[in-house]
Amino acid sequence: MEIANGIRKHARKITIGEHRTSAWMQSLTETADTLPPAPVRRVEKDGLDVSMAWAVIGIFTILGLGAVYLMSLILIPITLAVVVGMILGMVAEKLSKVGVPRLAIAFLLSGAVALVIFLLINSLADPLTTLANEAPSFAERTMNGIMPYLERIEWLHITPATFESGPMSIGSLIENTGNVLHVVTTNLTPALVQGLIFFAALLLFLAGRVNLRKTIILGFRTRPQRLAAIRVINAVEQVLGFYFATASLIYMALGVIMTIIAYAGGLSMPVLWGFFAFLSSFIPYLGIALMTFSIAVAGIITHDGIIIGLVPAAAFFAVHLVMENLIFPAVMGRRLEINPFIVFVAIIFWTWMWGAVGAMLALPLSLIVMTIAEELFFEEKSQPQLPK
Repeated sequence: MEIANGIRKHARKITIGEHRTSAWMQSLTETADTLPPAPVRRVEKDGLDVSMAWAVIGIFTILGLGAVYLMSLILIPITLAVVVGMILGMVAEKLSKVGVPRLAIAFLLSGAVALVIFLLINSLADPLTTLANEAPSFAERTMNGIMPYLERIEWLHITPATFESGPMSIGSLIENTGNVLHVVTTNLTPALVQGLIFFAALLLFLAGRVNLRKTIILGFRTRPQRLAAIRVINAVEQVLGFYFATASLIYMALGVIMTIIAYAGGLSMPVLWGFFAFLSSFIPYLGIALMTFSIAVAGIITHDGIIIGLVPAAAFFAVHLVMENLIFPAVMGRRLEINPFIVFVAIIFWTWMWGAVGAMLALPLSLIVMTIAEELFFEEKSQPQLPK
């Protein structure tokens, strides 16, 4: 009994102490609430601090661009594989809803891409072989066709003797053909390596596409951030898939029309002209300008009169103008419009970084950046809700 009474007294003292402590904490909180807030001291930065901060940002930007340039052998096929995989994302989503396994979808779509590339190479093998065999005679015809127009420009001081001797002569051009072939064969091995990397990356990206999406979404902690990630990923896949599916059909029609124009205009290898018209259309401004100039030169070489020679180029430019300014906006709508200056700068930048492949990737990368900016910085859009 004495032990029990001692425990009760001790517990009573502890309870009284807790009540006193709680009352003391409450009075301390009330006193703190009545006190004025402590002034926040702001550290003012002078011009030197701001310059140092921007210098650090500039240094890391230059180092990043240097890394992108030096790692082009690996980054080009991987970036191309990711872009192609995102373009095929809508097709993969529809196949998965039907019940096709993910691995089968990856093999099916990557095999379809490989088959299309093989058919294109096979169809262009004969025209390219013919062009390589007729290169000397083609160069001679080119000189003979352009020479009358170059002679009219007096300040160039170009005469027929200019192309009979010296580095610009036909003999020198034929002798340098070996150097050109050496450059081509030297770059053939990296191209094969990049092709293997592309198909391997495309296969793995398509196979792990769903798991990669989940990893990216779950990498964010809060619900709004995960909603934003879902919204951005879906929007990017929809924009790329819709844009390139529609553009491929329109530019394929342009390639067929260019083949007819080349055949009617008397140009050699009309199928090759049609393929180049289709391919160059995916490079805004620069691709079409180069294509029109090439058709004009070929027409002048083929025909005697300059007016007749320029007819195929004028016809192609007019058809492309109608498709690009009437048909394309009517089909695509206004939601995929990009500032032409931004597209031009992107093409110049990625051409400088990665060459011809970079020029073709400039538009997809611009679409990705534009879509991310629209989804993240425009709050008036209706936001989807995550399932409970």
